[in-house]
Amino acid sequence: MEENYSNKQIRTHKIMLTNRRTCTISGVVDVLSFDMNEVLLETDQGMLMIKGKDLHVSRLSLDKGEVDVDGSIDSLTYSDMISGKEKTTTLFSKLFG
Repeated sequence: MEENYSNKQIRTHKIMLTNRRTCTISGVVDVLSFDMNEVLLETDQGMLMIKGKDLHVSRLSLDKGEVDVDGSIDSLTYSDMISGKEKTTTLFSKLFG
């Protein structure tokens, strides 16, 4: 069991927002989707949705787990990480359990 902890890379999740125009995020696992109004990131602390206008992913380094987003940022919202398979299993277990 100790081997699992030693092999796992532990990253710090941090967000730095400057003047609601530039956002630097660390601890990013994956970029799930992005467009001019919304960026959806999977982070070590859950799913992070960034909403705004004229959003642009200006730097992406998944090796380092870092993303920079520029634009007019209106909101940052977290949600728990639950995959579609887990949601389906939970729904079926509630209906037929």
